[in-house]
Amino acid sequence: MAYHVESSVSPELLKSVVACKVFKKDVKISKISDGAVFNFTLASGTKLFSANAVVKYLYDTNHSGYKHQFSTLRWLEWEHNCLRNLIAAACVNESNADSQNILQTALTTLESAWKSDGLQKDPVLQCVFACILYPVFYQSSAISAKLSKNYPSLFSFILEHVKSSFFIAALNEICQNDQYVDNFKSYFSAVFKSSQKVTQSYHSSEMNSHGNNSAGEINKEVEKISQKEIDEAKLAWNKGTKGIKHHDRQHPILPQPGKRNILITSALPYVNNIPHLGNIIGCVLSADVFSRYCRLRHWNSLYICGTDEYGTATETKAAQEGVTPQQICDKYNKLHCEVYDWFNIDFDYFGRTTTKKQTVIAQDIFWHLHRNGYLQPQIVEQLYCAQCNRFLADRFVEGTCPLCTYEDARGDQCDKCGKLINAVELKNPKCKMCSAPPEVRSSQHLFVDLPKLEPKLREHLKKSFENVGWTANAKMITESWLRDGLKPRCITRDLKWGTPVPLEGYTDKVFYVWFDAPIGYISITANYTKDWEKWWKNPENVELYNFMAKDNVPFHSVIFPSCLMGTSDKYTLVSNLNATEYLNYEDGKFSKSRGVGVFGNHAKDTGIDADIWRFYLLYVRPESQDTVFSWNDFMLKNNSELLNNLGNFINRSLKFTTGAFNGILPKVVLNDRDYELMAEVNREIDEYIADMDRIRLRENLRKILNISRLGNQYFQENQPWKLVKGNETDKERAGTVTSVGVNLSCLLSILLEPYMPATSRIIWEQMNAPAYFTTTFPQRFVQFLPEGHKLNKPSPLFRKLDEAEMDSLKKRFCGEGTGQQNKEKLPTQNNSVKTDVNVSELEKKVTEQGNSVREMKSKKLEKAVIDKAVQDLLGLKRQLALAKGEDPNAGKIGGKKNKKKK
Repeated sequence: MAYHVESSVSPELLKSVVACKVFKKDVKISKISDGAVFNFTLASGTKLFSANAVVKYLYDTNHSGYKHQFSTLRWLEWEHNCLRNLIAAACVNESNADSQNILQTALTTLESAWKSDGLQKDPVLQCVFACILYPVFYQSSAISAKLSKNYPSLFSFILEHVKSSFFIAALNEICQNDQYVDNFKSYFSAVFKSSQKVTQSYHSSEMNSHGNNSAGEINKEVEKISQKEIDEAKLAWNKGTKGIKHHDRQHPILPQPGKRNILITSALPYVNNIPHLGNIIGCVLSADVFSRYCRLRHWNSLYICGTDEYGTATETKAAQEGVTPQQICDKYNKLHCEVYDWFNIDFDYFGRTTTKKQTVIAQDIFWHLHRNGYLQPQIVEQLYCAQCNRFLADRFVEGTCPLCTYEDARGDQCDKCGKLINAVELKNPKCKMCSAPPEVRSSQHLFVDLPKLEPKLREHLKKSFENVGWTANAKMITESWLRDGLKPRCITRDLKWGTPVPLEGYTDKVFYVWFDAPIGYISITANYTKDWEKWWKNPENVELYNFMAKDNVPFHSVIFPSCLMGTSDKYTLVSNLNATEYLNYEDGKFSKSRGVGVFGNHAKDTGIDADIWRFYLLYVRPESQDTVFSWNDFMLKNNSELLNNLGNFINRSLKFTTGAFNGILPKVVLNDRDYELMAEVNREIDEYIADMDRIRLRENLRKILNISRLGNQYFQENQPWKLVKGNETDKERAGTVTSVGVNLSCLLSILLEPYMPATSRIIWEQMNAPAYFTTTFPQRFVQFLPEGHKLNKPSPLFRKLDEAEMDSLKKRFCGEGTGQQNKEKLPTQNNSVKTDVNVSELEKKVTEQGNSVREMKSKKLEKAVIDKAVQDLLGLKRQLALAKGEDPNAGKIGGKKNKKKK
């Protein structure tokens, strides 16, 4: 075995080298920055950007007896995003009790799961956790001394694993005898320094009424605040909102000279089904966050999407339901609109592909390709189902992959090995509709000559790849297509439901969906404005951002831009392509047919606000690797990050102002600590902007939570509830802290708007903030609300989720015994997950919340506040119905429907 290492020692390096030793594979490992971030290049040329991905890949593809569980992905993510940071903090701050306690709490969690959840039997997790915990065990720190006593399962595992010949060989190769401890400590220092402070992803205790949380407070920054930063903070605060202008968007939005013009698209959802949570975070929600950010920055942006409605899947769905394809499209277009409305996805225009403009524009692009010599006829062998009397589209054929022997491969791609395949190459193929074995028949089709267009595409991508909005997986997938040279690609199909091919001899065919569907972005824009060419034929002045899951990448980075370039028209081509990995559900995949997982039209029936769903989906957004939706983690993140951190700070700031100062902001007399806080916040804003520009949405959400932690710490340090009872100097100080806290809450509401827009509006209304704040993005912490500003009455932003509620929802969406996602799973008298005490408590909560709603209405509070209280009440009533074994939809009162721009 020969692998090449250009890096310093680290657990990441150790993980990959151990895996290389086990399977005798060739991997090149190179350092990116500070010894904490690496590139991993496999012998095939494939690049990976995580040691965990390397370990999983090598085990998955080389160990015939190993098949990873979806829980593996969850623990790999936890190790990389949580445990690694906690170890880094504990190593850097060995004398810091909080850092040590947080790490011990995390290790307790791992110890429990290691024993009860079978983690110790998973070879991928064995390798990963042995390498990350090994340096902790062998350091002379507070944790290592207690490891064998407090964590016996982990201790026994590490002791046994490090004796393996593979581990010893890897360790000896990358370390020089006793130097490994110092080397590993240097790595953890680099991890800690690169993030400046560790974002706590695990909280073991809840804050009390004043925000105490010994396990959750942030660590001190490695780099001290400079005088220059303090001076800048003073200048920004004193300047206030001067120069911040209101931005009023007027439709139709068109590119403007001298402005940054950004065209945003998310992958067009197909109309044969309801989108699940993975679909939503993979395209429309991610694009919505970026779109809202662009509006805050006053960039001239347009967010376009719509339903993709042509193809075999629509024909088949229509046949199943006994209606026409157009009726299916109408039905599901409406359902998609309702789902996205509820999730607060704010498209500038949401359209569809079954329009006259789609036909006109698609056929125009086709004729240009034809006249320019970029089309060629070929005889194609296709699978034909005699029983269904139709040619089968690739996705309606299933069989055994000819490359990796995976038994459930589709006719276009294998989900296991990720390779693109031809349907006729499948072993043991069968029709997805009737399960009959199809036969091979010949048919003449038209192909776009991608090899002839490849030089132009490479030239464009070379320049486009320099932009920060391309994700690593999007580049890697695109490069893998280009590596062996492009092949001609078929653009026609033997179907009836689609855009008709206008060329003589092919008029009985329609355009293949992956030629036709991306053109939908253009036709949808054309239905939005007659001046659509100002967006789509203006490459010098328009930046095109595409959002999608990784399986859609090659069609947007290779095929679509190649077809546009083949027209010789000056079309706007992709500038930035942001692709996610996959979001899985608990220990499996989302499945509509088996009723597994939460789908968009049922999220609202859980009684949990849309903004909470948005928050959690963005918190676990699969940016660099597959992630998992977990009900327990959903509860944990809501209760710790939203309720106890963000909501706690904002509510305590506004509530204290109301109680101590009659809701009127007092005078501000700032000292050095106040300016230091402002400088710390400004650092977070800088990182917020940098991450948002790079579309690191998941990481960026933590910046908001970091700011609220700074606010909680600031309140805890100053304790204004005590100062307000003191002398005049103390009262003045209490007033300053209070005003700074309220203004920090105002800043948080603005930064939060792209992520949780409804919550952001509620905060604005509670603060009685000026309307223009909704379109304002300050690049520094400024005084938004001056002395004497009157607040409205505050109320809690979030409610606590409990285990009983999560258990009920988990059972409802597990798919056991129903096979139908839209069928309620109700507890029975024999297996109810609730106790009589739970029912009694819920009844009491329903009564209290009902009284609260009536009181709010009688006092004529803000509509947004009342609406949220009503939603909380409906959620409690739903929990109560489930606890009693009753139908939660019985007697349900319908709400008002949101309007959608069309």
